[in-house]
Amino acid sequence: MTRLFVKICGITSPEDGVAAAEAGADAIGLVFWPESPRAVTPERARAVGEALPPFVVRVGVFVDASRDEMARVADAAGLDMLQLHGAEPPDAFAGLPRRALKAVRVGDDFAPDDALCYAGKAAGVLVDTRLPGGTPLPGGTGVPFDWTLVKGLAEQVRFLVLAGGLAPENVAAAIRAVRPHGVDVSSGVESAPGRKDPKRVKAFLDAVRTTETSLAARDGQ
Repeated sequence: MTRLFVKICGITSPEDGVAAAEAGADAIGLVFWPESPRAVTPERARAVGEALPPFVVRVGVFVDASRDEMARVADAAGLDMLQLHGAEPPDAFAGLPRRALKAVRVGDDFAPDDALCYAGKAAGVLVDTRLPGGTPLPGGTGVPFDWTLVKGLAEQVRFLVLAGGLAPENVAAAIRAVRPHGVDVSSGVESAPGRKDPKRVKAFLDAVRTTETSLAARDGQ
């Protein structure tokens, strides 16, 4: 198994961003959806990004934003990548100001085509939880979905990131079930919405790396 990409999402302060980087995160997520308790301004996002080591990827999370808005925010905040978390169609990825992941929410009615339609369009697919009842939350629910629904999906898309209710306590099982290329966590490493707990962030990264090593040994790598 190759090295797993780890993103800590919903970062709202330079201190939390630095803690994520020091724990070994590959990327941090900065949320630009105004209704999120983890929303940041472009100015705040730039301050977070400027505190990070140069090798940590700064990902901007948007929900049904216009291309012009994403371009403006990406430049102002100094973003490296985008993550589209709304109802954006596959053709929305043409001509974006940065490479972008597409978040696809997974519920009981999930079908592989929900994600596969973005193959070749988005840089990768992120699978997250769709809660029953039509909740307006596009992410950060803290609730896992049934991982068997996306088993084998990593073999069909360029880059699969697993999200949705992950935490230090369950990320090992999630990785073993899905075998994604990367994992993404937000509420599972928080002390309060938008405030990361450095100990839980480190525990999450430790669990990921331990599982990664175990699977690599089992696979004979």
